[in-house]
Amino acid sequence: MTRSTKAEKARQLNTAYALLQRRVAWSEAVQRLSRQFALSERQAYRYLEEAAQLERPVEVTEATVPITLKLPPSTVGQLRKYSRSSGLTIGAIVARALNAFLSALKRHG
Repeated sequence: MTRSTKAEKARQLNTAYALLQRRVAWSEAVQRLSRQFALSERQAYRYLEEAAQLERPVEVTEATVPITLKLPPSTVGQLRKYSRSSGLTIGAIVARALNAFLSALKRHG
């Protein structure tokens, strides 16, 4: 059996979270998760346990592709510093910055 991707796990957690928010009984929630995602009851129960610890739904992220960038050392230093203080990965910071830049290009050109 293959492992779930991060996006699949996020969707499963969010579904479990929604069931708990609607106060569905755990036994019924286990059954629903198990059927909807073809999980074992044990896996479904684990998702419910994890979802019970969440304060809000988790972000469903798109799959990523590794790339190599050459950046000035000062930029790398700033990225690392911001990564530590924000709790975001360098990849997440770069992706957000590039998305903002590319969106601005669409609006202006």
